[in-house]
Amino acid sequence: MPSSVMPTSNNAPAVSATDLRKSYGDKVVLDGIDLRIPTGTVFALLGPNGAGKTTAVKILSTLITADGGRAQVAGHDLATDPQGARAAIGVTGQFSAVDGLITGEENMLLMADLHHLPKREGRRVAAELLERFDLTDAAKKPASTYSGGMKRRLDIAMTLVGSPRIIFLDEPTTGLDPRSRHSMWGIIRELVSDGVTVFLTTQYLEEADQLADRIAVLNDGGIAAEGTAEELKRLIPGGHVRLRFTDPAAYRTAATTLREVTRDDESLAVQIPSDGSQRELRAILDWLDAAGVEADELSVHTPDLDDVFFALTGGTDVPHQSQETVR
Repeated sequence: MPSSVMPTSNNAPAVSATDLRKSYGDKVVLDGIDLRIPTGTVFALLGPNGAGKTTAVKILSTLITADGGRAQVAGHDLATDPQGARAAIGVTGQFSAVDGLITGEENMLLMADLHHLPKREGRRVAAELLERFDLTDAAKKPASTYSGGMKRRLDIAMTLVGSPRIIFLDEPTTGLDPRSRHSMWGIIRELVSDGVTVFLTTQYLEEADQLADRIAVLNDGGIAAEGTAEELKRLIPGGHVRLRFTDPAAYRTAATTLREVTRDDESLAVQIPSDGSQRELRAILDWLDAAGVEADELSVHTPDLDDVFFALTGGTDVPHQSQETVR
């Protein structure tokens, strides 16, 4: 489930952007996008290959500059105070920053030195993070001997050395097996419960559905839609409520009286178009009570994020493990 830690209404956003633009030659990558990400939440950015997800992350994490628009990260304007923003963020990109020539522990201690931690503090933080990411047994081994999933966990552990308040995770679970991916989800939830804000790009729709408080779909340089997972699902037609009956008479009453139903005479079930909202469900239940009809089973079916993705992007790409191509 998405994080339960929600900011109060007077909190300044952790990340905000207005009319953000970026082009490479004749290729327009970001065509005026607006973002507002509350503190202590998970925000997921979805989109086809080449939609500009990585470009957005690079701009907001100060790795490149925008061609136009304004952005603030942790209250720092990226145009006038990029250093202030850098001090508050951590970034894990699609491609590992791990140095394979040294051990996992040495990679962690190097990050501690870069953050100017005292030696003792650096060793403590490194040991805690290595344990948290299940890397203690491999800590003394060269990182070049790690599996892809282990390198990914080490990469994210290195990002956390400086205790950033805002973390950009660009495809954080690419290359991880399902068990490791679920473990990473738990770590992300723990971070958010501590008040950290996570900006996530992912090719796994289930990941966004599980983790994100809000999701934006990026397509053709703009935000095609933004909202909670449930709000986005309700944008797409095809949702319905299914009522199943054991009493044939009750089934016939429902099938002939309710509007726009699809009948299934064999299973004594009807489907009613619905966006799954509480208002519509209450209306159906009120009708059942008024008609004296009892359904033995009621289930709500809504489109999933796959349906949303294909509807909003024209089915141009299947979001699984493919990499961003426009940077």
